[in-house]
Formats: sequence, C-alpha cells, structure tokens
Amino acid sequence: MAFIRNEALKSTLDRKPVTIIEPVERRSELYAVNVFNDTAMNHFMTKDDYNAVQDAINHGKKIDRKVADQVAAGMKSWAISKGATHYTHWFQPLTGGTAEKHDAFFEPKGDGTAVDKFDGGQLVQQEPDASSFPNGGIRNTFEARGYTAWDPTSPAFIMGTTLCIPTIFVSYTGEALDNKVPLLRALQSIDQSATDVARYFDKSVNKVIATLGWEQEYFLVDSALAASRPDLMMAGRLLLGHEAAKGQQLEDHYFGSIPERALAYMRDLEIESIKLGIPVKTRHNEVAPNQFELAPLFEEANLAVDHNSLLMDVMSKIAARHHFKVLFHEKPFAGVNGSGKHNNWSLATDTGVNLLGPGKTPKSNLQFLTFFINTIKAVHDYSDLLRASIASANNDHRLGANEAPPAIISVFIGKHLTEVLDELEHVSDGSLSPEEKTELKLNVVGKIPEILLDNTDRNRTSPFAFTGNKFEFRAVGSSANCAKAMTILNMIVSEQLRKFKVQVDALIENGMKKDDALFNVLRELIKASKKIRFEGDGYSDDWVKEAEKRGLNNFKTTPEALKAQVSNETFTLFEKHGIMNKVEVEARYEIELEEYIKKIQIEGRILGDIARNHVIPTAISYQTKLIENVQGLKDIFGNEYTKFASEQVSLIKEISGHIGSIMSNVEKMTEERKTANKIEHADKRADAYCHNVKPLFDDIRYACDKLELMIDDELWPLTKYRELLFTR
Repeated sequence: MAFIRNEALKSTLDRKPVTIIEPVERRSELYAVNVFNDTAMNHFMTKDDYNAVQDAINHGKKIDRKVADQVAAGMKSWAISKGATHYTHWFQPLTGGTAEKHDAFFEPKGDGTAVDKFDGGQLVQQEPDASSFPNGGIRNTFEARGYTAWDPTSPAFIMGTTLCIPTIFVSYTGEALDNKVPLLRALQSIDQSATDVARYFDKSVNKVIATLGWEQEYFLVDSALAASRPDLMMAGRLLLGHEAAKGQQLEDHYFGSIPERALAYMRDLEIESIKLGIPVKTRHNEVAPNQFELAPLFEEANLAVDHNSLLMDVMSKIAARHHFKVLFHEKPFAGVNGSGKHNNWSLATDTGVNLLGPGKTPKSNLQFLTFFINTIKAVHDYSDLLRASIASANNDHRLGANEAPPAIISVFIGKHLTEVLDELEHVSDGSLSPEEKTELKLNVVGKIPEILLDNTDRNRTSPFAFTGNKFEFRAVGSSANCAKAMTILNMIVSEQLRKFKVQVDALIENGMKKDDALFNVLRELIKASKKIRFEGDGYSDDWVKEAEKRGLNNFKTTPEALKAQVSNETFTLFEKHGIMNKVEVEARYEIELEEYIKKIQIEGRILGDIARNHVIPTAISYQTKLIENVQGLKDIFGNEYTKFASEQVSLIKEISGHIGSIMSNVEKMTEERKTANKIEHADKRADAYCHNVKPLFDDIRYACDKLELMIDDELWPLTKYRELLFTR
C-alpha cells in the first residue's frame, strides 16, 4: 500500500490541466442543442403533433397511439441526425441514482436488409427487468415485471450516442417504484391548491408552477490518489485519517481563485451541461480545500430534479477525463466542511408572477404574505416529515456539525419580515376599520418591497430560510435526489393552502370582506406557527435548549428521523393528495432503513479490513524497527542504553496500546454487526447499527489516526489528508 500511495503521488504531481478547446459558438448558441425541445419538435414534427405534446405537457392530456407514432418518428429522425444509435428509457429508481437500458434503433427485416425502428409503443412504454431494484416488499423478487412510461414534461436528450427519454417507473400492479411519480403527483397537488388561493388576487391565474434552483456542492480529488484509498472508493468518504495541519482555518479557499485544473474541469462540464439544456450559471470555491459549488438558474421543479440527477452523472464522467474523482458524499473528510445541495423553492403563476416575491402594490404584497405565511405554517405543522425527507446515513455526519444547518427544523425570515409579522399578529379581531385597513396596507404591507430590497438577511445556520423571493431548504444532502425533499415540501404547502382557503371562504360566507378575512386568518397562522421561527445562531447549544423548550424535535440520526414517515397522520396526508398509498409509503420506509443499514455495514467491513490488513501490519513493522534500534543501543551502551532509548521505548509501548485498542474494537464491532444482523425488523436492526455498531468507528479511527502521527511517513500505507486536499 505504501508503494501504491507513493506511485499515486508521483502521477498526481505530473498532472497538467486537460486542454479545453472552447467551442467557436457562444454558450447561448450551444444551449440545449442535444435536447428535443420546442425548436427540435417544431422542425421534426407536424404542427398537430406538436400541439398534442404541448397539451400533454401543459394540461395533462393523453397522447393517443397515432400521435405517439408520429412523435417517435420525429424524435428518432432528430436523434439519428445528431449521431444517436441507441435509445433508452431514463428513470430514477429508489437507489437514489439513475438507470438506463440501451436498445439499438437497428432492426433486421429478414430479407438481408435492416431498418432503423422506433415507434410510439417503444417511446411511450417499456418493460425493464425490475427484480433487482429496491421495492420495499411491494412485490416478490421473482415478480420482476415493471414498466417505464414516458414523461413528456421532461424533454428527451442525447448523451453520447444514446437518445435518453425521461420516464416514470411503476410496478406491474401500479405502485410507484421511483422518485419521479410521487414528485409529479405533489406538483399537481400544489398547482391546484396554490391556483385556488392565487385567484383571491388575480382571477386570470390558471396554473401555478413550483420552481427549484438547486446548488450542488462537491469535492474534487485526484483520481490516482482516490484510487489509493479503498474507503474513499467504496464508501465515498475517508473512514480514517488524521486531519491536515492546515484545513479551512484561514478561510482562504472560499470564493478564492479557482485552481487551474479545477477550472479546466468546470469549463468542460459547463459546455456539456449547456448542450443538455442544464442552465448552469454559477461556479466558485467552497469553504473546504478542494471543495466547489455550481448552481443553475431556476426551472420547473420536475425538470430541475431531472437536470440535477443528470448533472451528477455528467460530473463524474467529465471528472474522469480530467483525472479527477468527484465526491458527492455529504462528509468525505472529517474536520472540514461537508457538502449540501441547497434547494431554492418558490411558486410562479402562468401569468408570470412569483408568489413569494412582493410586488409594487399592497394587493400584490398581501398575495406575497399569504403564500409566505402559509409556507411557514406548513413547515411548522410538518417539520418532522420535512426532517425525514433529508435523512440519510451520509447526511447524519453533516447536520448539526457546526458547518451545516442543525437537525432541528426551523424557519429564518430576517429581522424586518419578523417585524412585519409581529405587526400583523396584533391586527384587531373581526373586521378592520377603514383607518386600520389604511394603516395596515400603507405602513405595513406597502413597505415590504423596500424591506426586501435593502435588508434581506442571510442565515447560513438555518435549515429553511427565506432569502428575498424564495425559501432555501439548506439541509438537503449533496448526494441526495432532490425529488424526495421537493415531494414533501410541495405536499405540505399544498395541504396548508387547502386549509387556508377553507378558513377564508368560511369567513367570507359569513359576511366578512375578502381582505378582512385574509388578514384574520393570516393573523392566526402567524400566532400558531411562531415557535418554528428562529432568527439566531442554529449552531449554538443555546438553540438546542431553546428548541426543546419550544417542543421542536431534534432527530440526530436517520432511524429516529424516518419514523415520521410511517405515522397514521402521514399515511392520511399522502393518500389525501393522491401522492402515495400506504403500501408505497411503507415500502420507502423499509428501503431507506435497509439503505442505512447496508451503508453502515459496508463502512464497518471496510474499516475493519483497512485497520487489520494495512494499519496494524504497518504499525508492527515500524514497532519492530524501533525494537531493533533499542536492541542496537543496548548492544553499544550496555545497561546505560536507557539514557538514549527512553523515547523509543515509550513509543513502542504507545504503539502497542493503539494496536491492542484497534484489535479489540474491531472485534467488538464485528460481533455487534453479527448481533444486529439477527434482528428481524428493519427499524430495530437500524437502531442497533446506529447505536451499537457505528459508535465503534470513532474508537477504531482514533487509534489508527494516532498511529498515523507516530509511524514513519515513508512506511504509512494510506494517502493522507494533506495529499488528498492540497495536491492539485
């Protein structure tokens, strides 16, 4: 291993940035050239077929088989003109990644010739083998049938020589086996609920679109160095390794000059992303060494989720060209910041209005306050479910670690909006007098645009913060699929908007004027959701104590956080909005528990292997050299050798102590795994892995990291932090 490490370091030092030949065309001209978008459809389809697809996208109308055949013919002609030879239904199973099975357009005719075939049936539906995908007990393994079905709201695209068709993935009996189906249903629900409320302010609103702008954080490490670390390759993070003397203490990496190799990678990535219609806009250094971030413009939420999943795949492929390994793990390196995926969420009408952006008039500001306050109330009522939506073994390392939002869900809105809500809270009961209404609209509601323009606060410690014209869900993990968090968020806001409309309509029916009814209900929502709002330091111990007083839960681990998914209240909520039935919800709970268990199990096996087969033999080898040194000193100086060998003897004893600790704790960890594996129920087994197996990782790591500091650097087998994080 020491040889592998040294060779990896040599190859890394020889690296030069890959030369990127910038395209002659401007990036705006390259945008979506590999996407079957409106331009391509208009060129390769008839007007009637194009209109049928638009009706499916905008109004959910079905596409009949004849039109599907015509669409498929146009899509095939376009794809072949771009060099495609195969097609695939591209979907997102419950593995957290994407899946694809490629089929060639080519098909023999039987007379010695062949044709390129791709018809409506192949476009609309396929039947991949679904037996090895997670299903959470929805069906038996031998019942392998599953269906992928075309999602026309997310345009087809070309990757390499393959036409990729975004699809949903369902079982033979109709249950959702992917992340896309629940998301699409949640987006339909928020559309209906938000449209109904938006019509209080503008009768011409016919559709509300949930938008998403994600920010993707990631690390880049040299691929040769990464390959020399089995833990990094198999677990995505370093399971042991002492922190480098310099980490992020000087804060000199954040927004600093981008290293040349990383910049070459980013340029290449951006060109490929732009061609795929992913509107990447921003790039910069993040806080930790070799940590970076990219962000696109806002898009419709379903398309944004697809683009993020696609981008992560593209990032890994482009990284290989540049001799990098891209790390999406939420906490690949202890001692420096981990990575998140901030989900910036808002609602937009088909009339071009951002419902979370104030306008220039009191009426439009009242509309803003309506959606703003209802969102806060939704987070208040379903904070545990929102916490469950971002729970994972990876994210447990990051949440609450004084580098990311805490595991306690709270909402930050800033000082000035807090003052606005405080004033609204004290609006008088019942109908407003003309003077009160004028005062409220002009002096409170009317000032919102200038408040947001000049005084929008930021709070990096808040998991759910309002940032001017959107809410930023900052607690989502960097390796996560955005779909789950977006499904939950849109569903709970939809539920709250429905409740709100019922309350307002009841007051109007009893004779109250509309504005009075809106203000009265909003006032009560402000009071009822006050405890979820927090404007201070989410990293502080004081907030943990304060949150407990307020009755807010602090779920620090995935097994306890996920329990919120399987309450009767949650089942009812999902079914009420037609998003998932009880079987589908329980299946996801089982799948996520099993994923948690398997990740801890794999990490335990890797850690035990490295500790026993790499660290301990190296420690014994070095210890043997020290013993030989002490023996040599004794041969030379006789009984006076202790004057010259006391440090060596002390080091020998200390190494022995750490070796014994590692051996003992690895054995304990193995036995705890065996015990946990015998537990039948997944929730109890996950708890055992969480509380009995995982804590031993820290004890094993502590001893290994101490040995790293003691043993000759030339002998140490594992690539170190300073090499992974600072070799460029």
